[in-house]
Amino acid sequence: MFAAGQFLLGTFASNCSSGMSVTKVPERWVNSWDNNLKLARQLDEAGIDFMLPIARWIGYGGDTNFHGNVLETMTWAAGLLASTNKINVFATIHTAANHPVVVAKQMATIDQISKGRIGLNIVAGWNQPEYKALGLDLPANHESRYAYAEEWFDVVKSLWERDQSFDYDGQFFHLKNVLGDPRPRCHAPILNAAGSGQGRAFAVRNADFLFTPAIDLDRSTTEIAELKQQGKAAGRNLGVLTFAHVVCRPTEAEARDYLRHFGKDNADWGAVDNLVRLQFAHAQSFPHDLLALIRDRMAAGHGGFPLVGTPEQVAEGILALHKAGFSGTTISFVDYNAEFPYFRDRVLPLLKQAGIRKPVSTPCTAA
Repeated sequence: MFAAGQFLLGTFASNCSSGMSVTKVPERWVNSWDNNLKLARQLDEAGIDFMLPIARWIGYGGDTNFHGNVLETMTWAAGLLASTNKINVFATIHTAANHPVVVAKQMATIDQISKGRIGLNIVAGWNQPEYKALGLDLPANHESRYAYAEEWFDVVKSLWERDQSFDYDGQFFHLKNVLGDPRPRCHAPILNAAGSGQGRAFAVRNADFLFTPAIDLDRSTTEIAELKQQGKAAGRNLGVLTFAHVVCRPTEAEARDYLRHFGKDNADWGAVDNLVRLQFAHAQSFPHDLLALIRDRMAAGHGGFPLVGTPEQVAEGILALHKAGFSGTTISFVDYNAEFPYFRDRVLPLLKQAGIRKPVSTPCTAA
């Protein structure tokens, strides 16, 4: 994840029913363990850098109840890492629903299982119906959410960094005689998806990678430059990742026909509208002035950057993300296992020829 000059590629949301496509087509992704394990092994062999899950507790409704079936991310990551050799796998963790002492221990355990290939995606919270489902209150303002997340992660870091028992007396956590043993031997990459000012300030202080959508690449170029400068001012090297949805076919007409088939004619518009409504009400992950403009993108790939067309056109789209300053992107497909091999065989060689992908074999960084 920290290899210099490598444009990172990962997958997103394969632990969730339908993946990133809010569609009713029968071939939509089935997020079974067997399918995830098959995908992880394909990705590992192909040299893909990471897998990133979404943590969900209730679905978005509609005809398919999009994301109603979701594999829990910490156990999912542990199982995949035990069955692969090179790929990084993230666990996505909601701070409000997971005690930091428990998470620190889980991560240290998986660090041993994976020989340093586990990552942590921190979610400060945004989805109010999920909070209600768990019997929790979602703070109305981002300041409160990120104040809690800041202290939560401070506990995790303290457990990873200190070799003696300690007390912790903060605003939200009051701990006595805690010790992180074992501690991770490797530096786990930390990811945070943030759109608000408070969220981005948290990411600059704490994350190795900020995760944000790419809707308007001119706008993204300016934002990325500003974020990296903020990271530099804080003495940190901050990478910025985004997410994209791939429809790659031998001809552009075939790709666009299939995009229309699954992402418009057979979209689950009820789930799409629920998703957009919740983003407007409780989150700032997507810029609100652009969110209403990308309803079709929400159906096709959960708002991800569209990579649609021939292998050459898909590669050009990824190169455009690289040029904008992104450190990498996730990719998703309607059916990951069915469609990834074509991407692997036709698109990855073009990215290697362009110089943004290369074989990487580096030991983990000592924690």
